[in-house]
Amino acid sequence: MELVEFIQTTLTYLLMAIAGIFVIVNPLTTAFVFMSLTTKMSEKKRKETALKSTKIATILFFVFALLGGVIFQLFGITLAAFRIAGGIILFGIAMSMLASREKEDRSRLKPEGEIAEDISVIPLAIPFISGPGSIATVMILTSEAPTIYHTVLVFIAVLITTVSCYYSMIYSKVIVRYLGDSGKQIITKLFGLILSVIAVQFVINGIVNAMADHGIELSGLIN
Repeated sequence: MELVEFIQTTLTYLLMAIAGIFVIVNPLTTAFVFMSLTTKMSEKKRKETALKSTKIATILFFVFALLGGVIFQLFGITLAAFRIAGGIILFGIAMSMLASREKEDRSRLKPEGEIAEDISVIPLAIPFISGPGSIATVMILTSEAPTIYHTVLVFIAVLITTVSCYYSMIYSKVIVRYLGDSGKQIITKLFGLILSVIAVQFVINGIVNAMADHGIELSGLIN
């Protein structure tokens, strides 16, 4: 019975981690941005750029996931405060997605399809794949992981998301052709709705933890 409960909790945590990271990174948005930035690149160069940006973003996620606890101690940040702040940030991003605001910074795009010498680091790896919101999500998930197994699940969720970003960039021409602007808007709004729910849950967890840290019981307030 304990084994069944453990499997259920780990699967639930894995799904939550995948949903939280995947939704905020949104590989489809990365595909559209990648497509617009690589119009004059050769197919070989496109694959090299996609692979490099994916590697850099994955490393960044892993570093912040591993050093999250150290960062908390260094700056005297409590987990409750980080959960609340992270939830507010994610909620703001979710509202932008639901309002269909374009996340792409057009100032980075040069006229007539010209591209910078190396776009794999900025803007692809940072901030489109590993932005502040997604990094905060990874740090929250790893810091509140009850066991080492749950921490490993977060790393798996990161890999699933970054690999998805890689293939979305590789096949961006196909994605853009079949989805178009309307398809992108629908996916973005759906992801925004899911992300808003996750963000609210982060804030609720943070408030409950903060109250517990100060010796305030929720049941006492309700009564």
